[in-house]
Amino acid sequence: MSWQEPTRIEIRLVLMRRGFCAVLLLIVILCACSPTPVAPPPLQSTGAAVTPPPGIPASATSRPLSPTKLVATLSTPHIEQPPDGPSTLAPTSSQGCAYRWAYQDLPDLSNDFQSALQELQPGAKGYAFAFGEDCIHDDGTVTFLPMETDFNSTLPVSDLSDDAELGDWIIRVMQVIENIPPEQIRGPRPGRVSLLFESGADRTGVSFYIDQYQALPANLNSAEIFRLLRESQ
Repeated sequence: MSWQEPTRIEIRLVLMRRGFCAVLLLIVILCACSPTPVAPPPLQSTGAAVTPPPGIPASATSRPLSPTKLVATLSTPHIEQPPDGPSTLAPTSSQGCAYRWAYQDLPDLSNDFQSALQELQPGAKGYAFAFGEDCIHDDGTVTFLPMETDFNSTLPVSDLSDDAELGDWIIRVMQVIENIPPEQIRGPRPGRVSLLFESGADRTGVSFYIDQYQALPANLNSAEIFRLLRESQ
């Protein structure tokens, strides 16, 4: 048989078959080499705190806290009263309100308090006042916010060195104060009681808070009451 030269059409068909096979082989190779997708493992709770992304406050991911109750106890420190004279503005302000220490006279309560003292000792003097803060608003108006009702008294005594006599007067004055109707007391905090004892030109005094007196042991005598309150001031 004699050899015949392939025609152009036959050459093109051969080339097309070879190209198709090459493409098919390439596809098979690529499919074999591509990674098989793996499903991510399920998330497990570890009990650790979740840190919120930047810009989101931490409170947004935490449970709301229940409101706390403020409980007044005998160990609660008292705010010391400022000295007599013009009050100065407090360094803090809130909601358009600047604060300064302030007093407010209580004339009706003062009259009743002094009258009750003079029934015990005609030469006694006493007055009551509310102590607290002035709220100075942006428009200049002032609102007084009472914190406590304080009592001052001056009592003539025979002997300033007699602790028992001075303790007796503390007990008598406190009986007067504790019998005052609650509606006449201003402010939520127990007030301060200041007693000035006079004997001729000599003077001595004691100052304490009402809850300090009420917390004293019941078995103390008059002299012990005076000494303990004087030492704690």
